[in-house]
Amino acid sequence: MTRLFVLARHGESVLNFERRVNGDPSRDVPLTERGEEESRRLGQQVSQVPLDACVHTRFPRTRLTAEIALAEREDVPLLVEPLLDDIQIGDFDGAPVDEYRAWKRAHARSDPFPGGESLDDAARRYAEAFRRLLASKHRCVLAVCHEIPVRYALNGAAGSDSLDGPAHEIANAVPYLFDEEALERAVEGILRAVRMPA
Repeated sequence: MTRLFVLARHGESVLNFERRVNGDPSRDVPLTERGEEESRRLGQQVSQVPLDACVHTRFPRTRLTAEIALAEREDVPLLVEPLLDDIQIGDFDGAPVDEYRAWKRAHARSDPFPGGESLDDAARRYAEAFRRLLASKHRCVLAVCHEIPVRYALNGAAGSDSLDGPAHEIANAVPYLFDEEALERAVEGILRAVRMPA
């Protein structure tokens, strides 16, 4: 049987709706009603996939998305993977998305957010998380995480020179499928991109 890795961003959160950012997993940011419905739809989309595990991050919105999506599937264990956590944005936690994006445009990927980590450090963390998935015993796993690790995986697997394109806007609670070779390419592509000169 071919191994399958399904990556999905969590359902819409209150801060998504408010266009604010959050990188602190201790802050409980609930899903909106739309986010709950998106999570149910994700469950329908993977209902015929023989999942043997579901990985989520330490952020409550990813666990809730997983719980809603898999509400009818008690046989699928939920496992926490902190390496897939959203980017640690430090002082920007709770700030408007536009402020966060303006800071990113004015700085290199290697520059850490004030009080947080850099985009390159987060990318290396995501590559290690995907390596862990590849090294696990799971043959078919759903990983509910955040927009950026899904984006980096898609662009890394495609061999893009940029982790931010061509795939950029990642919809909430939409499943993206990777076989083993594709996830291996994602790891290689992510690490190659962070080694490239700016």
